[in-house]
Amino acid sequence: MFKSILLSLGLIGLACTGWSQQRPTADQVLTSIEKANQYWQSTHPTHGRAFWDNAAYHTGNMEAYFRTGKEAYRQYSEDWAEHNEWKGAKSADSTQWKYSYGETDDYVLFGDWQICFQTYIDLYRLKPEPHKIARAKEVMTYEMNTPQSDYWWWADGLYMVMPVMTKLYQVTGNPQYLSKLYEYFTYANGIMYDPAEKLYYRDAKYVYPKHRSTNGKKDFWARGDGWVFAGLAKVLQDLPKEDPHRKAYLTRFQEMAQAVLKTQQPEGYWTRSMLDPAHAPGPETSGTAFFTYGLCWGINHGYLPKKTYLPAALKGWQYLSNVALQADGKVGYVQPIGEKAIPGQVVDANSTANFGVGAFLLAGCELHRLLSKKADAIAH
Repeated sequence: MFKSILLSLGLIGLACTGWSQQRPTADQVLTSIEKANQYWQSTHPTHGRAFWDNAAYHTGNMEAYFRTGKEAYRQYSEDWAEHNEWKGAKSADSTQWKYSYGETDDYVLFGDWQICFQTYIDLYRLKPEPHKIARAKEVMTYEMNTPQSDYWWWADGLYMVMPVMTKLYQVTGNPQYLSKLYEYFTYANGIMYDPAEKLYYRDAKYVYPKHRSTNGKKDFWARGDGWVFAGLAKVLQDLPKEDPHRKAYLTRFQEMAQAVLKTQQPEGYWTRSMLDPAHAPGPETSGTAFFTYGLCWGINHGYLPKKTYLPAALKGWQYLSNVALQADGKVGYVQPIGEKAIPGQVVDANSTANFGVGAFLLAGCELHRLLSKKADAIAH
């Protein structure tokens, strides 16, 4: 059955054709980055809200700008920020602010409405204008001065907000961002992290044995762990070397890398349920892209041995650029919005999404950096 599924996806034979052993050039990677981003921006000329899915795309778009220096990329994110008034959820009444789960403007403290601040801060760094980060500072300062610690109760939230904390520290110098980062991270670890597998459940609902895959195994959702792995890379990027908890973040990142490496499929991708490929078989792009990004980042910064991890990163990119990236520039095989691996859910070449494109751009940019060994086109 698994073989028939791979045949239908056009993936049988890829591993034995030698594609997974090919080393792309930096120029080839750059071409794929620009092809995917041009397709997305040309087919999405109007800007949506500042919710997580759009905002996740923009984290990748800004990396594409930093890597290429293409002004159109920066302008696209700036226009999106202007469209959203440099805010996430827009409620002005802090007594009504919530954070459990919600898509309305009163869920100001919910991380899915805070990821947009990453891009706003990046744009601020390029041209410091106070209005760009005024809302980010207002919201996060309010949040940090509440007694609650349970803001990050789902794995995705670690990508959405952890980098906001380190980025705001970088522009303000306020150490509270770093102390609260660790406090909230500690809470998340307590409810989602599996110390045996070195991976994260999507949230407390999915902790084994309360929840099991269809074959009775622990069910780690690839995109969920991809969010965490990529988020840790972003935190380490901006975290001061002298931070007392830096070793804890780095150890977690390195241990996750080992777990990620073990679960990669021969064709280069990761399946939606990482320890049970048969639960929802076939490739998935968003998780694969986040893992590829994190592996490349770790190699680039000397935290992951190149000899061990570069083959996996290259295999991941070969899947992303040869299978996920379509001839017209569409990034396919992206699992739709959700929170788990769903048996029988169709994920194919036409399955695309903003956040998946953002993850693809992150992976491509970090690999391009690795291959080119040149300074960023624009310092950031």
